[in-house]
Amino acid sequence: MPQAYVLGLGKSGISAAKLLKADGWQVTVSDSSTSPSLEQRKQDLELLGINVELGKFPDFEQLITSGFPVDLVAVSPGVPWDCEVVKQVRSLSIDTVGEIELAWRYLKHIPWVGITGTNGKTTTTALTAAIFQEAGLKAIACGNIGFPACEIALQVLQQQIQPDWIIAELSSYQIESTQTVKPHIGIWTTFTADHLNRHYTLEAYRDIKASLIDQSTHVILNGNDPYLMKFGAAMWPNAVWTGIDEQIVEAVTDGACIHDRWVKFRGEPIFPISNWTLLGKHNRQNLLMSVAAAKLAGIDAAHIDLAISKFQGVPHRLEHICSYERIAFINDSKATNYDAAEVGLRAVKAPVILIAGGQPKQGEAQGWLEQIHQRAISVLLIGEAAPLFAEMLEDIGFKDYEIVETLEKAVTQAANIARHRVYNHPSQPLPTVLFSPACASFDQFANFEQRGDRFRQLCQKLSQSSDLSRK
Repeated sequence: MPQAYVLGLGKSGISAAKLLKADGWQVTVSDSSTSPSLEQRKQDLELLGINVELGKFPDFEQLITSGFPVDLVAVSPGVPWDCEVVKQVRSLSIDTVGEIELAWRYLKHIPWVGITGTNGKTTTTALTAAIFQEAGLKAIACGNIGFPACEIALQVLQQQIQPDWIIAELSSYQIESTQTVKPHIGIWTTFTADHLNRHYTLEAYRDIKASLIDQSTHVILNGNDPYLMKFGAAMWPNAVWTGIDEQIVEAVTDGACIHDRWVKFRGEPIFPISNWTLLGKHNRQNLLMSVAAAKLAGIDAAHIDLAISKFQGVPHRLEHICSYERIAFINDSKATNYDAAEVGLRAVKAPVILIAGGQPKQGEAQGWLEQIHQRAISVLLIGEAAPLFAEMLEDIGFKDYEIVETLEKAVTQAANIARHRVYNHPSQPLPTVLFSPACASFDQFANFEQRGDRFRQLCQKLSQSSDLSRK
């Protein structure tokens, strides 16, 4: 029986282990951490006949020297491709793959849409899947959204499902450990500095994403992204471009654009833009990339129109939670970097009471700070980034901020500020409370989804208390 190791006991690692076990491998999962939740996962997997080792990664050279065969090592996205244990495994000429590469080995007979980019991936992935499904295709969204790709591969292996398309959201963490993944359609949504703590340089981060697009049969690029316009035109001369601005629209002869109030692809009117209801220019960019993918897949305009008219967006990205005392509370927890948070500020109605902070990231914050100066009336700061953000706000002369430390305190204080403004300035526009952290979540939450769910709970509790007070 062939022997496989899986490094990392997260969702992707668990799915990879189950897939390999179902395909006849003897599987051991290893994680360098220990915790009660990992202990529970260990027990669950051991019931399936999968070995689990916690607390450290194995010494593979020692394993091989002692006569223990290792035929395959699958690396979870949370384990860096350049960490010591992975470098050791690769130096020993052991077949070493990432979770996405492993899934591809079982799913490569199915056409993929591979979607990457700094921001916009999730909305574009969800919308693309919705359009394909509306057209009657069995299209499954996976990867960095929804199900791990290996979970889909397991269901295909066991003949539980047979998809027509795989719509895969792929982060740089997932792409860096792929070698042979070749999407039928590759989409690059945006590019700005992110994840530099892992990839070190902007060029290394860019090249990882470019490697996926380079392998794609058809390439779709966002013509409204300045970096992609400069970098992509020379790299992929046959790319399909998208554009919402007039100067871009004039250049888009083989792509998707908005012109004369219609969404068009290669000159063909698809649907009036009035049918699209999501906020923000960035969502129009996401829309055009999904439309381009659908048309390249042969989907007709009627199905695209019906799908986009039903689409309500994705959780945690400019998600309207409630109206409290007529004040909108918006969950943008997925804005984990400055660029995404800047987009969020531009998209909502001003004036804005902004809740920001978490685990800070490297990146260029100037555009975000300019939007705060122009559109925010108050900023409430939480998490590790609070002192740093306070200093940044002081540097631009913005004084209406407060360090409140926790999300619970931030929501309460935001409601107080909003009520005070409505009471004292009744003739002024109603404020919007926007939770758009511009940070990772790992200082206080397991992930951005848990963080956004907590914001939703707090807002709903606030709204319910307001409803009770009226009775």
